[in-house]
Amino acid sequence: MPFAIHYLLGIGDMANSSNLLPSGLPRIESLEMRGIVKRFPGVLASDHVNFDVKAGEIHALLGENGAGKSTLMKILYGLYQPDEGEVFLNGERIVIHSPTDSIKYGIGMIHQHFMLVDNMTVAENVALGLPSSREPRLDLDVVSARIRKLAEKYGLQVNPNSVISKLAVGERQRVEIVKALYRGAALLVLDEPTAVLTPQEVDDLFVIFRQMAADGHALIFISHKLGEILALTDRVTVLRDGRAMGTRPTAGATKQDLASMMVGRDVLLERHRPPAERGPVRLKLDNVNAINEDGVPILKHVSFDVHSGEIVGVAGVSGNGQRPLARGIAGLHEVTNGRIYLENDDITDLSPAQMFKIGLSYIPEERMHDGVVKDFSVAENLILQDYVRRPFSNGIFLAFKYIAEHAKKLITAFRVKTPSRDTPAKNLSGGNIQKLILARELARQPRILIAAQPTRGVDIGATEYIHNQLLKQRAEGLATLLISEDLDEVKALSDRIVVLFGGEVMGIVNSDEVTIEELGLMMAGEKRAELA
Repeated sequence: MPFAIHYLLGIGDMANSSNLLPSGLPRIESLEMRGIVKRFPGVLASDHVNFDVKAGEIHALLGENGAGKSTLMKILYGLYQPDEGEVFLNGERIVIHSPTDSIKYGIGMIHQHFMLVDNMTVAENVALGLPSSREPRLDLDVVSARIRKLAEKYGLQVNPNSVISKLAVGERQRVEIVKALYRGAALLVLDEPTAVLTPQEVDDLFVIFRQMAADGHALIFISHKLGEILALTDRVTVLRDGRAMGTRPTAGATKQDLASMMVGRDVLLERHRPPAERGPVRLKLDNVNAINEDGVPILKHVSFDVHSGEIVGVAGVSGNGQRPLARGIAGLHEVTNGRIYLENDDITDLSPAQMFKIGLSYIPEERMHDGVVKDFSVAENLILQDYVRRPFSNGIFLAFKYIAEHAKKLITAFRVKTPSRDTPAKNLSGGNIQKLILARELARQPRILIAAQPTRGVDIGATEYIHNQLLKQRAEGLATLLISEDLDEVKALSDRIVVLFGGEVMGIVNSDEVTIEELGLMMAGEKRAELA
C-alpha cells in the first residue's frame, strides 16, 4: 500500500512496529543514489554522483550555484530523469518517474518558495489534491484533527483553521512541514528552509528537525549557510561542478574546510570592516510613507540618513518594507508622504532617469527582471542608461568601438566570467550577472549606492568579491544603503543597521554593539531600540 494512503487511512496508528515512525509512517531505513548522471545541452550537471541518507540522520548537501544540488534533488523528487545511475530505497532499486512516485515512496520536499494558496486555510492547503475519506463530501474535520496531532507531536504550533495570508513567514514554513508529513514523508528534502526566517525562528525550526531525526525521519538539508550546516547536520556532502567532492561528518569540520571544498581554493569568510572616516550626510529620509496597490501602508514614517564613507544596512524578514524602500528611493515606487534628500537636493518625486543623472546607482533585488535585459549582450547591459550620452554615443549613433573597450575594461576589472562581451546576459551564471550589474553601477562613480540583496543566490566566490568591492567603495567615500536578509552579511559590512518590521523602523543600531539575537527580536517586532 502506498505510503500516503497508508497514513491517510490511519493504519499506522494501530500498528506497533520498529518499521514505523512514532507518527505511524513507514520508516525509510536508507536511501542511496548511485552513479547519477544528468546531461543538459553543453552541461554535465551531475557527473556520476553518489549520495545516501539514513533514518535518524540529517545529511547536508552543499555546493555553489550550478554545482548540481538542485539537479540531484529534482531527480530524487521525480522532476528530472537521470541519464545514468540508480536509486535504492531500503536496499531495493526503485524508479521515480514523477513527484507522485516520490510521494508514494515516502519522499517529501520543502521548497524554498512556499507552495501554499494564500486565500485558503491550513487544513484546505494540506488536503488539496488528496482524496476525502467520505467522498464526495469534504472531510476537513478529519484533516484538522490529524494536523493537530502532528503539530502536537513536533511542537509545530499550527492552527488548521488559520488562513495562510494571515500567517507570518515562520508559521507558513511550519505549514509546509505539516503538509509534507501529512502526505506520508518519512524522508524530507529541505531546500534552503531558513532563507526568510529570523534567528529565533531558525532556532525553533532546528528543534523540530532534530526531533524528527530522533524519531527516525531521514532529512536532507540544503543550505548555503555554513554555520547552520555545522550546527544542525550529521554529515555533509559537497558538490562542485556536478561532481561529489567528498562526504564527511560535520563534527570536527570548520567553515573554512567546507568553503575550500566548495570552491577549490581558500576563501576569505570573515569580513574585517576597517575604520573609515564618515563624511557628511549624502542620503536622508524624512518621515517617508508608502502604500501598495491595494492602498495598504507598507512604509510608515521611515526616517534615517546615510553618510559618505558609510554603509548602512537594512535588516528585516522578507516582506517588511525593504523592497518598497529601495524602489522608493530609486524613483520606482511612489512616496505618499515625507521627503527624500540627496545631500541638499529634494529627490522625492524624481524619475529613475533623473535619479541616475544626479548620481544615484541602484542594484535591484530582482536582477533578471529589473537589473539586466536578458537578451541583450554583456556589453549592451553595461551601458544601459549610459548609451544616450557621450562618449557612448554621438547624437543618434552609438560609438561601438568605445562601447567595446568599455565592456572589456569592466569585464576584466570586475572579473565577470563570460565567453565574450557579445554573450547574452541570460547565458551567464547568477553570480556573474550580479557582478555585471555591480560593475555598471559603480562605473558611474555614484554619490549614493542602493544595493538590494546584492549577494542573494550568489556563490561563495562571487559573494567574497562583491563584499570586497562594497568595502573598497566605502573607503573611497561612497555612501551605501545595503538591504539584505542575510544578517551575517549585514553585520559584517554595515556601520549602522536600520531594522524594519511591518514597514516601521524598530531601531537604528551600531553594528558592533548589537547581537544577532537582538536584531532577531527587532525583526520580529518584539523589541525597539534607541536610534544610533
